[in-house]
Amino acid sequence: MRPRTIYVYVLASATRRLYVGVTNDLVRRAWQHRTGALPGFTRKYSISRLVYFETFSDPALAIKREKQLKSWARVKKLALVESMNPAWKDYAEDWFANANRADPSLRSG
Repeated sequence: MRPRTIYVYVLASATRRLYVGVTNDLVRRAWQHRTGALPGFTRKYSISRLVYFETFSDPALAIKREKQLKSWARVKKLALVESMNPAWKDYAEDWFANANRADPSLRSG
């Protein structure tokens, strides 16, 4: 059995409000944030741009890293994103170009 990849990711709004999360399916999670399918902070503040992510094979290490990033001051999180993505490119920008927003196969549930 192949180990699953776990992702720690950072999303940003147009005004660079940040959100740090962890998931085992980055494409699905990016879609959920992008479409507002997940209630809460990211939907409230329109945080949907994937600007940073890391991969892990060990879920415990991924969760530890997520907690570490969440504990960082905003300026340190901004510096992390800018060190790897100085243009603040949305890595998921083209992932759903041909997807129908109402496609039920992309919804969680």
